Amino acid sequence: MLQANRGTVKPSTNFNASADAEVLHKAMKGLGTNEDAILQLVTARSNAQRQEIKASYKTLYGKDLIGDLKGELGGKFETLIVALMTSPITYDVTSLHNAIKGAGTDEKVLVEILASRTSQQVKQIVAAYKQEYDHDLEKDITGDTSGHFQRLLFPLLTATGSYLVLHTVGLSFTETGDKPYSCTNVRLTLNFICIPVFDAYMKLSGYEIEESIKRETSGNLKDLLLAVVKCARSVPAYFAETLYYAMKGSGTDDNTLIRVMVTRSEADLLDIRAQFRRLFACSLHSMIKGDTSGDYRKALLALCGGDDA
Repeated sequence: MLQANRGTVKPSTNFNASADAEVLHKAMKGLGTNEDAILQLVTARSNAQRQEIKASYKTLYGKDLIGDLKGELGGKFETLIVALMTSPITYDVTSLHNAIKGAGTDEKVLVEILASRTSQQVKQIVAAYKQEYDHDLEKDITGDTSGHFQRLLFPLLTATGSYLVLHTVGLSFTETGDKPYSCTNVRLTLNFICIPVFDAYMKLSGYEIEESIKRETSGNLKDLLLAVVKCARSVPAYFAETLYYAMKGSGTDDNTLIRVMVTRSEADLLDIRAQFRRLFACSLHSMIKGDTSGDYRKALLALCGGDDA
């Protein structure tokens, strides 16, 4: 369960939406753009306050703030700032739509969002998707996926439990020689399953449930099952891993890095930072600093909110 006020971004005190709108307008007018002024303001306001700034900007200048930001900024920095200026539900809806539109499907985005959001958030996403695109999210997702992966996504989209991350598939066990309770089949009926069930599975089988999933499944289904189980254990630990592997190696998965930093900055990024330090023996701040550059790096580090070195 997410804890309140565990984000790194807090609402600004003495907030004045009109004054902030004026600051942003001045930062963008004329020949040059003051990117530093933009990032310092945007990363120091809550999302609710950013929505007020957008409305004030429209009232004062008769223009769309996001449109002006897109016209003045570029690259990954633009993507990050625009994401921060978008409401959380709209951002999730847009991310899902972009993941399934066109010829290919970005299953990673489907897994991340549907495994980690609460059932109430998923209901809001489904409703907002319908309003924005006049399509059913369930039909669009099931139309773009197949097999066991598709069949497990459907109950995640329609779960009614208090927390979606406490749901996962049922696993059947049979005696198979030296692995008396190994997982031999994935039945795609959703059961209410949580950490006590994982502990019982370990006692019966001699394996952590994650080990069995890795051994018995593959591809997108494996990724989805692991995400559900990891989120049931600890949502911050799941996102700490997601961030680490987005930056590990020669190339950085900037889309994932931006998506996680934006969506968790007001939810549990403090806890994600702590889990990151525990799991990987380095700080999230130091890894971001080493894997990014320029105004993009400055904005990400502002969202990170501190170094746990």
